[in-house]
Amino acid sequence: MYKLTLIIRYLVKRRITHFAVLTVALCVFIVVVVMTVMSGLVGEFKQKNHAFVGDCVVGTKSLVGFPYYEEFMQTLERTEGVEAVSAVVKNYALMRREGDARNRGVEIIGLDPVKHGQTTNFGQTLYHQAGDVTKAFVPAYEPNAVGCVLGIDLALWRNAQSQYTYDAQPAEIGLILTCFPLNARGAPAGAGSVPVSTKRFQYNDHSHSGIAGIDGSTVYIPLEWAQSLCMAGVLKRVTALHVKFCPAVSLEQGCIRVRTLWDQFRQSKQGASNAGLLDTVTVETWKEYRRAVIAPMEKEEAMLSVMFGFVGITTVFIVFVVFYMIVSHKTKDIGVLKSVGASSQSVMVLFSGFAAAVGVLASCTGVAAALLFLSNINRIENWLFERFGFQLWDRTIYAIGEIPHHAEFSVLAVIVLCAIVACQIGALVPAYCAARLRPVETLHGSRT
Repeated sequence: MYKLTLIIRYLVKRRITHFAVLTVALCVFIVVVVMTVMSGLVGEFKQKNHAFVGDCVVGTKSLVGFPYYEEFMQTLERTEGVEAVSAVVKNYALMRREGDARNRGVEIIGLDPVKHGQTTNFGQTLYHQAGDVTKAFVPAYEPNAVGCVLGIDLALWRNAQSQYTYDAQPAEIGLILTCFPLNARGAPAGAGSVPVSTKRFQYNDHSHSGIAGIDGSTVYIPLEWAQSLCMAGVLKRVTALHVKFCPAVSLEQGCIRVRTLWDQFRQSKQGASNAGLLDTVTVETWKEYRRAVIAPMEKEEAMLSVMFGFVGITTVFIVFVVFYMIVSHKTKDIGVLKSVGASSQSVMVLFSGFAAAVGVLASCTGVAAALLFLSNINRIENWLFERFGFQLWDRTIYAIGEIPHHAEFSVLAVIVLCAIVACQIGALVPAYCAARLRPVETLHGSRT
């Protein structure tokens, strides 16, 4: 009982203890806020990339593509655990508006809107044709023309709050795409001067994937037209097959199954025309396929964790200094306790309990303040932008809507536990020194 009484007394009456509590609480506050925002941004970015490409991608980095994809699609569609498959052509082109001589480089993605909508979230990213993906490439103004879908940042202007001004109907815009078709050997089609393929498309809708690099540079067109513009030769080719697994199938199991099927299919095509193109094809999970854009954000998150590890070390030293000063000023109390029968172990338990109390109080205060701040972080940012023009992220550059503000319980639990452990470590040496004090020396020193 006396231990609890002394712990409460030290917490309430010692001002230096208040300093320790506030310091640890501030560290917890900073870690909770920054880690919640960062982990929220990384998690949201991963989710958008997963939805954009599906679960698994059978593809090649070569713009030449690979043939016999229709046979392998049929094999996959008959495979248990595979829900949908979509063939895609990815290439590059020059785009200009009809009547305008200026060109800009874009990435084109040729796809079947129905199959791709079943495999990915393509249908959900559309605005005007979101309710009927079959009309994605059927222009409302020119039903006989070939339609296209633009990344939203190619079609609309985004303001500083990451908001777009939407039209009731897609604008009547004709777009000219110019591509450079390659044959199966990777050479420009035809002989002599470099040939080009040109086709007029009617703007019909825009796609908002939420991925800035894609929304600002991608044009979606029908699969057959992408093949016609970008790939020369008798055999039809694609650059990727996107696969979606059934909910009961794990990502790893599904990809292993697809890799096995692909190896068998590739072996069966040995000796066929242009079968060498199949050797460039890889089977990857969505994480592996998009690792070039996901890995940098994961590294940033890891670096933040390391930096906050150093913050934790700083907290340990602060607690050490505070407890060392408390022990040096409380030698009389320690001497009295030992003179009435308290053991060295009891004294050490006392200061360890005091450190735990400091950690619990500080971490709870820091978490409560952080949750309060996070619940208002978007309102605070809006107020700062209205008054001073300040934003954490420029929404005209970054495709960020609201700042993530939902803290995960597991993250909070880890941070609180680390704060308590840091306090325990910081108080370990002072507690040991207090336990080693002899009552005769402490009481004699206090009388003199």
